[in-house]
Amino acid sequence: MPNKTLDTSLLDKAIIFAVNAHAGTERRGKGFPYIVHPMEAVEIVATITKDQELLAAAALHDTVEDTSVTIERIAEEFGERIAQLVASESDIIEEGKSEEETWHFRKKAAIDRLAAASKEAKIVALGDKLSNMRAIARDYSILGDALWNIFHVKEKSAHEWHYRGLVESLRDLQDTFAFKEFEALVNKVFSK
Repeated sequence: MPNKTLDTSLLDKAIIFAVNAHAGTERRGKGFPYIVHPMEAVEIVATITKDQELLAAAALHDTVEDTSVTIERIAEEFGERIAQLVASESDIIEEGKSEEETWHFRKKAAIDRLAAASKEAKIVALGDKLSNMRAIARDYSILGDALWNIFHVKEKSAHEWHYRGLVESLRDLQDTFAFKEFEALVNKVFSK
């Protein structure tokens, strides 16, 4: 039986946009193209919703934070809803300070922002956070505590605080398979 026809024009456009925005960049410490991460986030979000705007936001979620793309450009290309979803996933960077200096502030702000976010924003965030946690769990199983050395903040306890905070912020999605996997991986890596 052939696959059903589905209008994926918005998602297709977002994927192409994200591929171009992230072109030539590596996923930190992984040795593979950065775009693999947003595509995994799309796959995770697709297990929760068929909403093409949420899928598009998952594809675009790191374009503002990690490339020269602005939130205004996302709004022009994809509309306000997608721009707001992407903005809710973007860290607030303080000018003139290093990522290490602002890490705790940025992660606390993200946890608080997600706790107050709409269910739709939480779905997009869960795609991102589960993809990140899958990578951490894989790498931790090989490297152990040496893994934390690839991050700006190298204390395992800081990452545990961050990911446990994310679990609580995303708990509205606890009935989804993706959330259950996310929480299980956090507990596995941080031994609870």
